[in-house]
Amino acid sequence: MTPTPPPPAGVNPPPLPLPHDLEIKDAQIIFEPIWADLEESHGRDKLRFPKEIILLGGAPGAGKGTNTSFISAARGLTCAPVVMSSLLDTPEMKKIKDAGAMIGDREVLSILLRQLLKPEYRDGVILDGFPRTHVQVECLKMLYGKMIQLWREFHGTSLGIHFRQPVVHIVVLFVDEKESVARQLKRGREVKAHNTEVRHSGPGRLWEERATDFDDALAARRYRVFKEQTWDALLSLKDIFHYHLINAEGTIAEVEADIVKEFDYQSSLELDPRTYDQLRTLPLASEIIVHARQELVKRLDGYALTHPKIFGRVVALIENKIMPIVLRHAISGHSHINSEDPLFDEPLALAMLIDIFSERGYHAVVDIMRVDVPDTIDLKTGKVTCRQKKVYRTMVRFRGSEIRRG
Repeated sequence: MTPTPPPPAGVNPPPLPLPHDLEIKDAQIIFEPIWADLEESHGRDKLRFPKEIILLGGAPGAGKGTNTSFISAARGLTCAPVVMSSLLDTPEMKKIKDAGAMIGDREVLSILLRQLLKPEYRDGVILDGFPRTHVQVECLKMLYGKMIQLWREFHGTSLGIHFRQPVVHIVVLFVDEKESVARQLKRGREVKAHNTEVRHSGPGRLWEERATDFDDALAARRYRVFKEQTWDALLSLKDIFHYHLINAEGTIAEVEADIVKEFDYQSSLELDPRTYDQLRTLPLASEIIVHARQELVKRLDGYALTHPKIFGRVVALIENKIMPIVLRHAISGHSHINSEDPLFDEPLALAMLIDIFSERGYHAVVDIMRVDVPDTIDLKTGKVTCRQKKVYRTMVRFRGSEIRRG
């Protein structure tokens, strides 16, 4: 066998392939070439990642499968979640495993970033199973930094709508070890019973049987692996991204209520800061209703004390002219009353009317319509002169009768 000649002087030999235990663990060395390849293959203006990324982690048995669809609905997401275990089971990844190699952080990040560029994830996506390692945590930080750069670079351009301010949420569904083990074993019993029935009767699809669902020690070990790996990885990002720890030990309804509460809309977190700055001077509905009842009482008492005559006339008008019409619409809970009463030419009277109805449990809105009414006609020219009259249209809504509903 002819030996391989040495390389020419001054030329370094090609690097030998590294075994898995020498896999590169420097996040920047892994991330930068992958990002450079994305820019070259897609073009910088096509690197359109999701507006919202929800990193979902959960202890074994915490109910990720049960609650993922609810989280999607709560966030208005219509795309399927990106599940790393499924993503790493593609033909491309199987080739790596079949060759005897391990799927490392480089492969995980590369396939994930390409997946996130798909159009169906533009508004947002749930990411199940990432990050799991320290290197993946650091790569996620770098990805977020790149997304921020793109957002700032394209803001104000015709492509700006494709590069919105990114938002990252970390959601951890948590149960303690005892509950986790109990749920895993319960799932094992259900899987075993189902598969026994399928094998006996024929129809149906066999469910996956996992060794950890049939052994207390293995179930406990799986829980500890979660605490040591996924839990720590997500917890390390708590001070960077929005972190939501959901107690998943309650009923499904209780867990869903906690999810809704955790994801309550916060404009300062989700809107572009420039957009938020334009809106922030407008009060939130939640703010103005805090003392709404007290303010209503104060106004009504003020009307009665400082403007008793007008207040008395408004109460009388409501009682004698408006309420008889409202009563006839008790079933529908919706009535319209037109009035030309000059009392309403006084702006304070309109305010009184709305507050009085509010105090009595109704919702009242008043529109002012101006109607042209023919007044005189010039017989020589045929010119018609109109006068304008005001019509005050009061819309009163309330909960209607339950008779014959449904």
